[in-house]
Amino acid sequence: MPPVRPTRRSLLAGGLGAVAAAAPLSAPGHASAAGLLPVRLAGPTGPEPVGAVELHLVDRSRTEPRSGTGEPRELMVTVHYPAADVRGHAPLPWLPPGAERAVKARFGGALDGYALPWTHSADRAPARPGRRPVLLYSPGYTADRTFSTLVVEDLVSHGYVVVTVDHPYDSGEVEFPDGRVVTRPEPDPAGRAEAVAVRAGDLRFVLDQLAVVNRGGSPDAQRRALPRGLCGSLDLTRTGAFGHSRGGAASAAVMYLDERVRAGIDLDGALYGPVVEHGLDRPFLLMDTAVHDGMDQDPTWHPFWERLRGWRRCLRLADADHNSYTDLVAVAPQVPDVVRRQLQVGTLPADRAVAAVRATVRAFFDLHLRRRPDTAHLLLGASPRHPEIGYIAG
Repeated sequence: MPPVRPTRRSLLAGGLGAVAAAAPLSAPGHASAAGLLPVRLAGPTGPEPVGAVELHLVDRSRTEPRSGTGEPRELMVTVHYPAADVRGHAPLPWLPPGAERAVKARFGGALDGYALPWTHSADRAPARPGRRPVLLYSPGYTADRTFSTLVVEDLVSHGYVVVTVDHPYDSGEVEFPDGRVVTRPEPDPAGRAEAVAVRAGDLRFVLDQLAVVNRGGSPDAQRRALPRGLCGSLDLTRTGAFGHSRGGAASAAVMYLDERVRAGIDLDGALYGPVVEHGLDRPFLLMDTAVHDGMDQDPTWHPFWERLRGWRRCLRLADADHNSYTDLVAVAPQVPDVVRRQLQVGTLPADRAVAAVRATVRAFFDLHLRRRPDTAHLLLGASPRHPEIGYIAG
C-alpha cells in the first residue's frame, strides 16, 4: 500500500491538538527539503520549557554481558529537565540518524517516505533553578528510550527531571556518539529474568552517575560539559522509576535492590526476579490493558501484588493495547496501514490515550514524591476527565 498523507483529523488524533505551553522550538527543515512526510508529536502541557542533554556512560565495574568482547557496559541516557531559556537551542530528534535508519529498516521501506518526529526538548539549554524530583524511565524490549517522549516531556514541563535509559542489546536501537548503532539480537539470547537484572543494574549505575552530575561533575565518557544550572538541581531524595513492558519490570526490580528509589510504576509489563517473591514496601502502581489482563492472566502479577506492603494500586487503560502507553499510539494515525497494524495501539483514540497516561503517571508521582494528594482521585479510576482509566484493585 502506498504511503497515505495524514489528514488534519488524524494528526489531531495523534495528539497534535494538545497545546504546548512553551514557545515551540524550530526543528531543522530536513523533512520538507527531502520531500518527506513529517510525523509529529504533541508538545507538553505544563508551564516549564524542556531542556535535555544526552550522556554516554561507561560502567567499568561490569562487562557487557551480550557482546562477548569483555568490554565494559556502555549506556546512552538523556537527562530531561525544566529549562531556563530554550532560545538558540535546537530540539533533539526523536531518534538520531543511525537509529532512525535502523527503525525504518524494521518496516521494510514502508516508512522511507516519512520523517520521524522532533522532540520539544532543547538540546543543552540551561536548567531552571530549583531542586526537582528525579524519575528514571526504562523502555520496553526492542523499544528505545525516546519512545515515551510524550509522557516524559509532559512530566518535565510540570517540574520533574526525567532520565531515560537505553539498555544496549535489549532496547531497540542504541546509537553512540561515535556513530555505532547497537541493535538487539534476534532472537533474544538472554532469559527475561536475566535481562531485567541487567536493566536493574543499569538503573542503579545511572543513579550513581546522577549524584556525580549533582556535584558538578560530568560522567559523560566524552567529558562533554553539562548544561549550565544542572548541578545541584536534582533532588535524589525524591527518586522514582517507571517503565513500559520490560522497562516496568526493571522499575520494580531496581526498587527491590535500591532503597533510593522511593516509588515505581509498571506500565503493562510482566515481572521477573526476586521482587516477585519478596514484593516491595514502597508505593507501586501497576497498569495494564484488557489484552494483558495482568491480575488474571499474567502469572507474575498476582504473587507480586500479594507481597506489596506499601501503597498499591492496579489500574487499566480501556480499549488499549500494549503500545498505547507509548508514543507509538500517536505515531500510528500518521503512518501507512501496513505499519499501523504492527504497532499494537488498540482502538482508544490517541489523544485520549496520551492525555490519560500523562495524567495518571504524574498523579502517582505527585502523590508519592511531592505529597500532593489533590489529583489522587484519578488513581481510583474516578476521574470524569479521564474515564479511560479504570480501577482494578487496591
